[in-house]
Amino acid sequence: MTIQESAEMYLETIYILSQENEHVRSIDICKKMDFSKPSVSRAMKNLKSEGYIDIDDNGYISLKEKGLKIAKKIYERHEVLTDYFISLGINPKTAEDDACRIEHVISDETFTKIKELLKH
Repeated sequence: MTIQESAEMYLETIYILSQENEHVRSIDICKKMDFSKPSVSRAMKNLKSEGYIDIDDNGYISLKEKGLKIAKKIYERHEVLTDYFISLGINPKTAEDDACRIEHVISDETFTKIKELLKH
């Protein structure tokens, strides 16, 4: 099953926010992604119905196992690709922006080879 790029971005953002704060709320996601409350609310409803997140009675959002798996995968890609591009001499802002786009479309095979290359 494939997941849309926008859903991956939301899951990654929830993961990052959960590393920074004890609780993650929709408003935190709005601020981090610079998205409107209705857009985030709709996305959270979809992610919850698809089993990627839980939302408790206080509105706190947490990743379920399959959401966490995707979030960690995308986040690792983002970090590795950003660092790699910076090591090539690319401006850090450009490196991060490019990594953010590429992390969603790069194949597992290509990403694995990049990681292997960086280990040597």
